[in-house]
Amino acid sequence: MQTTNYWHMLPDGRIQCDLCPRTCKLQDGQRGLCFVRINLNQQIMLATYGRSSGFCIDPIEKKPLNHFLPGTPTLSFGTAGCNLTCKFCQNWDVSKSREMDTLADIATPLAIAKTAKKLGCRSVAYTYNDPVIFHEYAIDVAKECRKLAIKSVAVTAGYISPEPRAEFFSYMDAANVDLKAFTEQFYHKYTGGHLQPVLDCLLYIKHETNVWLEITTLLIPGENDSEAELETMTQWVVKNLGKDVPMHFTAFHPAWKMLDKSRTPASTLTKARQIAQNNGVRYAYTGNVHDQIGASTYCYNCGNVLIERDWYVLGNWNLTLQSKCNNCGTVCDGVFETKPGQWGAKRLIVRIA
Repeated sequence: MQTTNYWHMLPDGRIQCDLCPRTCKLQDGQRGLCFVRINLNQQIMLATYGRSSGFCIDPIEKKPLNHFLPGTPTLSFGTAGCNLTCKFCQNWDVSKSREMDTLADIATPLAIAKTAKKLGCRSVAYTYNDPVIFHEYAIDVAKECRKLAIKSVAVTAGYISPEPRAEFFSYMDAANVDLKAFTEQFYHKYTGGHLQPVLDCLLYIKHETNVWLEITTLLIPGENDSEAELETMTQWVVKNLGKDVPMHFTAFHPAWKMLDKSRTPASTLTKARQIAQNNGVRYAYTGNVHDQIGASTYCYNCGNVLIERDWYVLGNWNLTLQSKCNNCGTVCDGVFETKPGQWGAKRLIVRIA
């Protein structure tokens, strides 16, 4: 158990958790909806500090981040629980877990940072379940990573309150935010949350931090994949966040409580990508399908292929040392090194304990 900061006492003796917009109000011994933050002895404690559902080295593109240190390995880990109740969750075995036995690996923040450095990872990714709910653990890991020049990557739904949000993202270097849909109806019905806090988080990251931002939307047939919704979403992104924020449109597969829905057709992802590009998004991608065209990065000025991708394997690299198109000289937005990493599509399970 680890003490936490974002909570306050209520007049009736309960404690309100102030980490996320849910503001769970808890009796002594009661857990929040996330299941990992608990009212114990008149304070909110985190039950998963130092414990993980597992560690794995992934390509950074799997997060997905296509404009942040391409081709490099990232040490990925998560804990258990989540502060949303997505009926379509693709990682439900971890995010919906209420069995602490799933947390098989024990690791201190320092041990994680040292392991990432030893194994040649350029970053640590807080993923699988939402790092918002293991806020204190993620921040402590990020602090140790900074000492060793290891970057920190948040893969999150962005469902977090303003004060903890400011602290959390001050320690992150990149984020992929899951914008699950662009209607309040969808968020309320299928996630148990609300759209506006996520939009507020996106605005905050883009305009008030130096965190590199990319966005992912899982397209579910008949639920959030209409052309009208995609038009509205991508127009909002360009107007409010800018043309340089990459957008990933990924394929849904039946999972958790949405087994009745079919997989997303590749044509839907291609159409979403086209809509985004037509509305001014410079970098639009398809994901969870084999689509070299939709996975590759192009110069928005001349159309030259800048970074060729086949799944997570990089091919032709046409960026100069200054991250410019080698054909027309236009800068490619992102965080790039002088040459790409060579990790490829490998996935390596790591036991830190």
